[in-house]
Amino acid sequence: MKTHSNSGFTLIEMMIAVAIIAIIAAIALPLYQSQMEQTRRTTAQADLLELTQWMERRYSNGFDYRDGGNNPILPFDQSPQNGDAFYDISFVGNVARNAFTLQAVPTGPQTNDDCGTLTLDEQGNRGADQAAGCW
Repeated sequence: MKTHSNSGFTLIEMMIAVAIIAIIAAIALPLYQSQMEQTRRTTAQADLLELTQWMERRYSNGFDYRDGGNNPILPFDQSPQNGDAFYDISFVGNVARNAFTLQAVPTGPQTNDDCGTLTLDEQGNRGADQAAGCW
């Protein structure tokens, strides 16, 4: 008489495996999303610094941040510069002859970031809706 050995997973073993995967996913997904928000924020900070340097080069040429009395047209107005925008970059109000403030306003999935809008002015003063730990 032959005996057949069943090999495979039982329903209980499969349910335990699914439960373990669900627990790991519940922990990993928020951590991943938080890391992505931080990465996008860092890119926006670098883009604000790049635009501030661009404005300083303009000022060194004519001792005026403005373009004929008007706000200059920025070389790019989103972050990242290519691809899907996670921040819209613009000036806060009007640019003065010797002063300006740039802002990066979160859009799309980045609106969930606790730091909110990032700002940077001509003196290097940095700001955010939630200032602690955002820069």
